[in-house]
Parts: sequence; structure tokens; C-alpha cells
Amino acid sequence: LTPFSASEDMGSTWQGKAGRSPLQALYESDQFEQSSLQAVHQQRREMLSNVCSRYTRKRRLLQPDDLRHLVVDDTHGLLYCYVPKVACTNWKRVMMVLTGQGKYQDPLEIPAHEAHVPSNLRTLSEYSVPEINYRLRSYLKFIFVREPFERLVSAYRNKFTLSYNTAFHKRYGTKIIRRHRQEPSDRALERGDDVRFEEFVYYLLDPRTQQEEPFNEHWERVHSLCHPCIIHYDVVGKYETLAEDANYILQLVGADTSVKFPASSKTTRTTDDMTAQFFQDISPFYQRRLFNLYKMDYLLFNYSIPSYLRIR
Repeated sequence: LTPFSASEDMGSTWQGKAGRSPLQALYESDQFEQSSLQAVHQQRREMLSNVCSRYTRKRRLLQPDDLRHLVVDDTHGLLYCYVPKVACTNWKRVMMVLTGQGKYQDPLEIPAHEAHVPSNLRTLSEYSVPEINYRLRSYLKFIFVREPFERLVSAYRNKFTLSYNTAFHKRYGTKIIRRHRQEPSDRALERGDDVRFEEFVYYLLDPRTQQEEPFNEHWERVHSLCHPCIIHYDVVGKYETLAEDANYILQLVGADTSVKFPASSKTTRTTDDMTAQFFQDISPFYQRRLFNLYKMDYLLFNYSIPSYLRIR
């Protein structure tokens, strides 16, 4: 496949059901007139654009492989770049309802594992180059982001501290322990199910890690998964304002009012306080190096340096 350029894919070219751009439709709609939400999203787009122009010197062309995280809804003209650990299971469930031609009514009726079955949703990488370019130009494009270290701790907790994630323990845990633990036990080397957060940090910062293969999507940086400086997203949703932003997107594309984004369960959610606890035992030297690794996500999505870090 030939590479293609997304340089013309400004959100303002999206043609909604009425043949107008989403932002145009938005401005003309009484419902959203002068809404504070509208201003918030305009601000986020501008922030993203400013940071991109400041930090990206050379525009590169997108390859189809770059588009594996963009889920397509041809019915509503929607592209969603999913980021693991940012409500992506629920968004995939919603996308299955939107694209399912009535097969699914309620997102929460779809089992979590089913939402992640690749064949249940099409991604942009599966289309031909002309079809890709058309959708990048014409569809509403959105992404959801989260405070980067909170997302990182959430990924660590989910993949390395839960007993049922044996695939991750075998695939990553055994390697992390072999490389980053002094005198590991035979059991730890075989099972890889007791990786400490500090060891996970060493693994992320080890130059060999990314030389051998790309980061796993659960801890890959958002800018590497979704290319927000090449693809111009119309809506940058935030985990911190998940319900409002999700509702805003569903209204923008004219989704059926019966389609509701599931309310999040806050019981086991990784919070800022919890994240701070994980960083207590990480030395300032490694805190700074880890921050530098995720710095672009902090800048692009306007997250401030966490107060618990000792890097100033």
C-alpha cells in the first residue's frame, strides 16, 4: 500500500448527516450555542495544534499500520482512536452498538472480552488508500486521553497485579524479572507474576526494550498510538470529563438517544493519590527519565507535572 498524507484532514472538513461540518453544525445548533463545552473543546484543539507546531519539525506520511487503533463507524461517519486504559472497553462497546445495525441495544450487555475481538469492529487500516483518505477527510475523528502516569499505573495494576493475567505475566513479567531483578527465584523467572512497579519502570526505560519491539499498547504513549500531530482530531475527550465528553460526541454525530455511554464504576479505578503512592519508591533520577519518556503526552493534552514527582 502506498503511504498517504493526512495533511488536509482538518476536522472542519467532516460532513455530517446534514452535509455540514461538525463544528459548523455545532455553531448553528441552539442546543450547543455558546456552550462552555464547545469552548473547552475548541481550547483543547488549539492547545494540541500549538504544541504540535512547536515540537514536530518534519511531517511524516502515515502508513496503514499507523491506523490499527482507529475504529470506523461508517453509519455515523465516525473515527475513534482507542487508547487502552482510557475507557476503551466501554467505547468499543458503544461503537459495536452504533455499527451493529440493531444487533446490540445496550453497551453493557456486551461482554468485555467480546468488545476486544478484532473482527467485531473494523479499523481504518483495513480500508484501501482512497477509502482511508476519504474517511480521514470526511468523518468526525475523536480520541480520549488520560493523565499519563495515572494511565501507566492503571496498566501496571491491571496487567501485573491481577492473578488472571497469566499471558502478560509470561510474555512480559518473566522478561522484566530476568533483566531487572537481582537474584530472582526460579518460581519468579518461570511465572513472572510478581513484577514490582519499580522493575516495570526499569523495563520501560531500558533502551533494549524498544529496540526489540514497540511498547505494548497498554503503556505505549498516546501520541505513538493515535498520531495527533498528523491526524487532526475534532474532539479530544478526557478521562477526567468522560461522561460529558462522551455525551457530546454522541450528540454531535446524531446517535440514537437510546445509546448511552456506560457510567463508570469508580470502585477499583486508579486515582491520582494511588498513583502518587506507586511513585514514592521511585528515585528522582528515574522519575525524571520516566517523565521525559511520556513528556509529549503531558504537553499535547495539557496535563501538568504531577505534584508528587521530585524532579523540579
